[in-house]
Amino acid sequence: MSIEERLNYTFKSQTLLNEALSHPSLSSEIRPAPPDNQRLEYLGDAVVELVISTHLYHRFPEFQEGVLTKLRASVVSKPALAAAARTIDLGSALFMSNGESGSGGRNRDSNLADALEAMIGAIYLDSGLEAAIEVSLQLLSNQLESLNPKRSQGNAKGELQEILQKLTPEAPSYEVISEEGPPHDRTFVCEVTWRGKPLGQGSGPSKKSAEAKAAQAALTTQIWKS
Repeated sequence: MSIEERLNYTFKSQTLLNEALSHPSLSSEIRPAPPDNQRLEYLGDAVVELVISTHLYHRFPEFQEGVLTKLRASVVSKPALAAAARTIDLGSALFMSNGESGSGGRNRDSNLADALEAMIGAIYLDSGLEAAIEVSLQLLSNQLESLNPKRSQGNAKGELQEILQKLTPEAPSYEVISEEGPPHDRTFVCEVTWRGKPLGQGSGPSKKSAEAKAAQAALTTQIWKS
């Protein structure tokens, strides 16, 4: 099955499709380098935010900006977008260097999330906003269905632990995997794992906030079910 069949969308411009599927690593092996998907990813990021923002605005008329922002962040996070990309096996369709492919690039969250956004950007240019809306909502339907507004107002870490400990007594564990920035403006990246399996990552200005974001990402993607 082709990527267009998996998307349930047929491109008018194959050039746009090929660009959306082209990872920047191709420049290391092909001269002159073909256009990569970074510009389309930039555009698609904005389109996806607009689509999800509009969807949440109408779906949750009782919520104010803060809760809506947190709900949107859980849907358009890198792990959530990567999970959506995996449902259509987007990684297998990407054009990338042998080195990037050999190092696990076809299953890397950042590559998958960027390619998904690039695909949405390409569809927007190919057929307009309505087509981009339809495909975006279809691709992110699992993430939208699993949204829990209470999670955005409460304790994501507690909710995740409660869910997982219904399956096994083992609790999830959190680890800071990177720190960036000066001491007065640090950004922490945290990963939550359970039974040796990574469930999600999150970043924030403190370890606590990064752990909460990681838990939210895990609750959105629900990798433990796979």
